[in-house]
Amino acid sequence: MKTVVVYESMFGNTEHVARTIAEAFERAGSQITVTDVSQVQPGDLDGCDLLVLGAPTHAFSLSRQSTRDDAVRQGADPARAALGLREWLTTLDGALQSGVDRPAVAVFDTRVDKVRHLPGSAAKRAARSLRSQGFEVLDRPTSFYVSDLKGPPNDGELDRAGSWATRLVDGLRGRTRRDVS
Repeated sequence: MKTVVVYESMFGNTEHVARTIAEAFERAGSQITVTDVSQVQPGDLDGCDLLVLGAPTHAFSLSRQSTRDDAVRQGADPARAALGLREWLTTLDGALQSGVDRPAVAVFDTRVDKVRHLPGSAAKRAARSLRSQGFEVLDRPTSFYVSDLKGPPNDGELDRAGSWATRLVDGLRGRTRRDVS
């Protein structure tokens, strides 16, 4: 199985979760590509069985240029503000080979623990966008919590991310490419 993990990360927390998820898939025998949303290459999605997408929650949704600019003002690397998952999702159809089955998708986000119970999340917004484009979204959109804007991930969240990935792998075992798509 080929799994591609694409993430957007302003302070490194979402990247850390994405890499933890990728490691769990790799341990399960999946061929892995893990990349920042701004570094996705043509062909990265060729033969992809599962696409895992992660982004930080900004203003109760996926980031926008204005919220990424605000993160830069708060100390994030300006290079990370160039492209977000919201914009990349609009190009996803063009990134897939014509005539190839769409991969199944799983989505996660990171969010500050103190807003745990507030509505809205990047993962839920991404899942809606993907479903509207005809993708099968596996599992519920999942949030992983960080202690503050700049992190780090809360205790146990990276373990939970690895467990989430393992559960996805277990759910995909035995499915053919056509079943996954």
